[in-house]
Order: sequence, then structure tokens, then C-alpha cells
Amino acid sequence: MISPKPSDKTRPADLVQHGKGTGPVRTQRPIYQDLLPPCNNACPAGENIQAWLALVQAGQYERAWQTLMKDNPLPAVHGRVCYHPCESNCNRKEVDSSVSIHAVERFLGDSALREGWKIKIDAAPSGKRILVVGAGPSGLSAAYHLARLGHSVEIHEAGPLAGGMMHFGIPAYRLPRQELEQEIRRIEDIGVKILLNRKVQDILAEQEKGHFDAVFIAIGAHISKRVDIPARDAGKILDAVSFLRQAASGDAPPLLGRRVAIYGGGNTAMDAARTAKRLGAEEALIIYRRDREHMPAHSFEADEAMEEGVKINWLRTIKEIDETHIQVEVMQINDEGYPEPTGLFETLEADALILALGQDTDTGFLKNVPGIEFKRDGTVIVDGNMMTGHPGIFAGGDMVPSERTVTIAVGHGKKAARHIDAFLHGGQYAKQPKHDIVGFDKLHIWYDTEAGQQLQDSLELDKRAFGFDEVVKGLGQAEALYESRRCFSCGNCFECDGCYGACPEQAIIKLGPGQRYRYDYDLCTGCAVCFEQCPCHAIEMNPEAGV
Repeated sequence: MISPKPSDKTRPADLVQHGKGTGPVRTQRPIYQDLLPPCNNACPAGENIQAWLALVQAGQYERAWQTLMKDNPLPAVHGRVCYHPCESNCNRKEVDSSVSIHAVERFLGDSALREGWKIKIDAAPSGKRILVVGAGPSGLSAAYHLARLGHSVEIHEAGPLAGGMMHFGIPAYRLPRQELEQEIRRIEDIGVKILLNRKVQDILAEQEKGHFDAVFIAIGAHISKRVDIPARDAGKILDAVSFLRQAASGDAPPLLGRRVAIYGGGNTAMDAARTAKRLGAEEALIIYRRDREHMPAHSFEADEAMEEGVKINWLRTIKEIDETHIQVEVMQINDEGYPEPTGLFETLEADALILALGQDTDTGFLKNVPGIEFKRDGTVIVDGNMMTGHPGIFAGGDMVPSERTVTIAVGHGKKAARHIDAFLHGGQYAKQPKHDIVGFDKLHIWYDTEAGQQLQDSLELDKRAFGFDEVVKGLGQAEALYESRRCFSCGNCFECDGCYGACPEQAIIKLGPGQRYRYDYDLCTGCAVCFEQCPCHAIEMNPEAGV
């Protein structure tokens, strides 16, 4: 049982100085408040995680999904591919382990697809038309949110399928295509029109031709970065993006060979290595110039790759290629955390080399648009409203300067939609101010918290090598319910009755289910027992005026 007592640093200063009893003259009064849980604050898509977890706790699964869908149109996707920074910030990890938020989100997303739950759109048609360029996560998100705001949206996608890098860059063993396609179809079902094989080369002409009132561009980053490696007689050299795209299309390069090397240390490198093994390579070897501590890939991605037999040569950089011989130099990490050469060399053998060194975005078609400016790497500069230097043209996702993940791209789409909506109405979107974040040190956990995280099952190792079946499995209803109930409801009252039962003056009045409580200050002495009993810090003690 975890039963920490409030320390002096968690008690109001007035409490420490004067003690609990304040007599007939109250020097401080308790107030109910709402604070910002760290999971909500960390979510790049801006989900109200705590709210939909509370609805799952109550068994109201469809309502939980509807709440989630206000912010994120792709929960079944995100429950699989998001790197869940919400969980890295979860206060629960200070006790045992974080709430498995992504697993509960996946449960809701999959339940919605299975049960056929529908989006409720209340907005009246606005009569405005918006062009979205690119049907990746950011474009789909923007289109979805704009449609929910009553606008008519048309997506022009250069490729043969919607989804962008979700479809062509994330292997099916991480993101099954059926769930992805179903969530995209739901966006179409609310009125978004997706035109495939429709590459936009002149954005202003496209806007004028279609009589669009605004444009959101989200073309992603699909061009693999190149590196100059001296080669006497190079063997098979492929780029990871093209390799994964071909594999996703069922047209993977044949005869990669027995040994495949992958150059890079990001998530794409891990996916390329795991895909190569599934396509018949006996050995997949990753070559990366830094150590594990400094790799860009998420740790669990590397763990899963190594579980499947992928070998990783840390602190190695390629210097020369001669057919199947790859000369690498051994590196070391200096005091600043950067790799530096040691002058020591090794030779590795590989029948093919896959380059996974990052992606660039092809924004050349925007060079002639007045006002649009670019970074040196070709990404487009946008302001705080996601608008480029050309009025009415917005951009987001991987083509603007930011971290590149599906969740960040979806967050960009939602943010852009709100600003586009305000632009179309001749105003500015005003974001609501955030509450203060509640850290673990503010919680008063007095009840039994022994409840470890419900782990997701995985496909057996011996079955992974023979196809692209999904590796990580979802939670069932009982497991999702259990996991949701591990949430501490940080900073927000969940009506535990701790304050109500602890008040010695009967100064707390229950207002009914979902209505929380109020204080009768004629009875309250300011003793702060309620403050100490509130496990989620939804009560604060404020000094009385004039004291």
C-alpha cells in the first residue's frame, strides 16, 4: 500500500506556520480547482486524455471515443504508432508504471471500427471550400477538423493511396492496413473528398481553378537524404523510404541477398532491418555512428528489432564500399556527446546496403508563390497560426520545421484547421489559457495503489519472420477497463468523497453525480483536512483577504 503523508513542501505555508485549527477566525479557505494533468499537456495532438480515460472507467466507451475524436481522427492508428509522450510524463510512473494510455486508445479506436460508431457533426455548412494538398496524417487531420467545423474540404493526393507515410513508411506489422484504411474511410464518410493521383504543381492555379477559399499544404517528407560514400564498385544500394514503399506495395526488390546492411539509427532504419528479414534476408545489420544512448530511434523500436535477430553495430560510420565489402571506421563519443573518429577500421560483409539517413521534403513547387519562405533544408516557414507568408496558404506536418511523428503531424492539422476557420471568418483563433500542470509532488495518494500496468501481448518470435502480421496485440475490454482505472485523475476532482468524508465541520455539500461539491464557508474553519485528503490536488488553500 502506498500511503504518503503530505510533507511540509506540499502543505500551504500558512498551514505549517499556524497549524490546522484556526479557531473562529479563518485565515485561509479551501477552493476547488482544475489543474492540467501532465499527460494532456504532453500530447502533441492535444487530446483530453484524462477526460476519455474517466469515461472508459465508467464503462461509457462510445462517449469516451467521441471525446477522443474531438481532437484526433485516427485513434486506432495512434494507439499503434504514437510514441506516447503522454506516458513518459504520467505521474503514475513515480509509483509503479505509467498508465498504458496508447493501449486504451487503441481499444477505443478498434471498438469504434468494429461497432461502426459514427461521428456527430453539429456545425452548419459554412459555404467555404478548402483545398488540402497531401493525404498523410496532417492533411487528413486538417480535413477532418475543417469538415467538423462545417467547411467543404477536398484533398489532392499525388499518390495512388491515402495515408502518406502511414501507408508507405510504417510496415504492416506495426500498422495493419485494414485499420488505417477504415479510419481514412470514416473521414471520407463525413464529407471529405479525396482525389488520388492528383499531384499539385501550381498551388495558386489549383486554388483559383477550384474556387478554394484557403489552402493547407501537408506533402510530408518522402525524399531520402543522400550521402557521398566512396565506392570502387558499389553493390546494391537502396534508400529506405523507397524500399519500405515497395515492400508496402507488394513490389519489394527481389534478391536482396543473404546479408543486408542498413545505415542509420532512426526508427526508419529499425523498420527497414525488420522488413528485410521478413523478405528473406538471413542477417540484417544496422550500422550507426553513435551509441544507443544517442540514437534517434525509440528504445522499444531497437528492442523489438534485436528481439527479431537484427544486429546493431554502434559507433561505426561507413568510409568506403567495394562490392560486398563495407569499410567502417570505429567512432567514440566525446565529452560533448558527439561521435568522433578513432582511426580504427573494420570490414563488414553485406550483399545490399539500405540508406536510412532521414528524409527531405520536396517543396520546390512553392518557390514561385509570393511570400512563402524556406529554411535551408527546404522546409516551409510558418507563423504561430500555421500560415505561410502568403495569406490564406497554411502548411504543416513534416514539411515545416518540427519533430517528425504521426502524432505531431495530426496536431498540426488540428491547429491549422482552427486557424483556417478563424481566417475564413475574418478573425483570429484565440487558444484558451492552460491551467497549471500538476506534478506528482502535489498529489496526496492515501489509498492502495498496487496495480501494475497491463502489458500487451506480442506475436510469437517464430511467427514474425514469415510475414507482416501485427506484432503487438490489443487489450480486451476487461484489460482496458483495468488500465483506465489506474489513472490518478491528476489535478481534477473525480468525486472520491475523500474531502466530504474527512471534513469535521460538515462544510462540504455534495451536488450530485458529475456535479462535484461546494463549500459552506459559514461552517468551514479552514483546517485544510480536505486539502490533505484530496488525492489528486483538486483543492487548494488560499489566504483569506486581508490576512
